[in-house]
Amino acid sequence: MSSYAQAAAGTVTETAPAAAAAVVPSPPPPSKPSLVGQDTINGADTAWMMTSTALVLLMTLPGIALFYGGMVRKKSVINTMASVVAIAAMISLLWFAVGYSLAFTPGSSWLGGTDRLWFSGLNYLKEAGQVAVSHVAPNVPESVYAMFQLTFAIITAALIVGAFVERMRFSAMLWFIGMWSIVVYAPIAHWVWEPGGWLVQMGVLDFAGGSVVHINAGISGLVCAYMLGARKGYGKEPFEPFNLGLTMAGAGLLWVGWFGFNAGSAVASDGRAGLAMAVTHIAASAGAISWMLGEWVMRGRPSLLGLCSGLVAGLVAITPAAGFVTPRDAVIFGAVAGLACYWGATGLKRMLNADDSLDVFGVHGIGGIVGSLMTGYFASKNISGVTGSVAIQAIGVLAVLAYSGLMSWALLWLTKVIVGLRVDENSELVGLDVSQHREHMGT
Repeated sequence: MSSYAQAAAGTVTETAPAAAAAVVPSPPPPSKPSLVGQDTINGADTAWMMTSTALVLLMTLPGIALFYGGMVRKKSVINTMASVVAIAAMISLLWFAVGYSLAFTPGSSWLGGTDRLWFSGLNYLKEAGQVAVSHVAPNVPESVYAMFQLTFAIITAALIVGAFVERMRFSAMLWFIGMWSIVVYAPIAHWVWEPGGWLVQMGVLDFAGGSVVHINAGISGLVCAYMLGARKGYGKEPFEPFNLGLTMAGAGLLWVGWFGFNAGSAVASDGRAGLAMAVTHIAASAGAISWMLGEWVMRGRPSLLGLCSGLVAGLVAITPAAGFVTPRDAVIFGAVAGLACYWGATGLKRMLNADDSLDVFGVHGIGGIVGSLMTGYFASKNISGVTGSVAIQAIGVLAVLAYSGLMSWALLWLTKVIVGLRVDENSELVGLDVSQHREHMGT
């Protein structure tokens, strides 16, 4: 028997102390963004995170632009798409300047610090063999992690557009969304995703953005709908969507891009990422079928718009749970969300009496709430290493609803003082494409 085999079998004992002494303990994980050796970066994880970043950006450009643009009337398609493009560019600059540092660096339990303003410190030092990493994702370059999180900030802001299409001044949209990204999005992201945030310290689970993205955008959109008032003719005349083919194309891009959204949130190319990808697809499928059946029963027919809305509902609901639940659970998430969001976009919408034009609250708000609460019940400790609590999840939901809703109202009020919120009646009747941009869709 060789010495290696003897050691493996336990028959050689005198070398054990020497072997133990030869083991070099791993350095503790960083507690703040810092420089590390380039050789500590995981190439596979980095490649997956860069791919995920591109997938999540694809969800907005052109995903949300097509999804929303197909649902509005022809006279406001360009304005809707222009809003999404402008938001993507503006949020990128604000994230670079302020947002990332406030969201993802240590500070207080309420807000991050200023160490990463203007992406300062996101260094790559070739000769020294060092690269900056975030303490949240120490296995990939911090530049990659900051860009990945930027795509979440972009799509969250872009989702709100669906609540105020066809009536908000373009300048007002820029003022509101710009302030909102700093005052609302960055703090909530810090609460839930930075290790020192008060909600994560409490035990709130949000794997990929049920609260940070969907509840946040949903309640902000609802407040926008109330503050702006209903579109002219709402409830009295039919508002025919421009092109549901565009909406279906946008929904398809959302479905595919969501793999980066959820599986990318594992921040690694590992088993959890694979599981998150599987449950994401299953929940989307269940959501589409659930909404379709609900609509078929209630209205006597299925619709393409219902299928697209249902798949998004399933995706929204599984988002907070993607790294915590089994594929069987994902079917339940999608099925429940499909029906809940169908009600949110119909019965609840009538009860709230708000012209949430493209059902931002009905789908994203309700889907996020349902998914977050279900995460507390279904989270598996075997998968996640943590135990969920419906009560704690409810606290997180209420905190985001209250803060985002109140601050959105305050920022809209401030925007109204600065530039006004709504276009005049004639501009609305003509359409925002012409009145805001002097452009129009071709025949």
